[in-house]
Amino acid sequence: MPHKEQPQFSRRIFWDVNFDALDYDGKAAFIIERVFERGDVPDIRTCRRYYGDDKIKQVLTTAKWISLQTIYLASAVLDNELTEYRCYNTAQSNPEHWRY
Repeated sequence: MPHKEQPQFSRRIFWDVNFDALDYDGKAAFIIERVFERGDVPDIRTCRRYYGDDKIKQVLTTAKWISLQTIYLASAVLDNELTEYRCYNTAQSNPEHWRY
């Protein structure tokens, strides 16, 4: 199996960890969630090229917490239903107070 070249993400996404020591395969869920939460369009494209939509979908639909904004973005990018996301269903069953 040929070696995959490491993706080139913006360092600002991983400001709180050692960027040079990221384990792109071992910590795939962490990296995918972080890129979709804080990355820009080129970062998301890079993520999709490296991990593939199936892996990204599996990670984001089972994530314990991602923002509602990220769920909407992922649903649009990956062309799947909001109800496939664990976080979306959890948020619907635990409504917040009205924001004024």
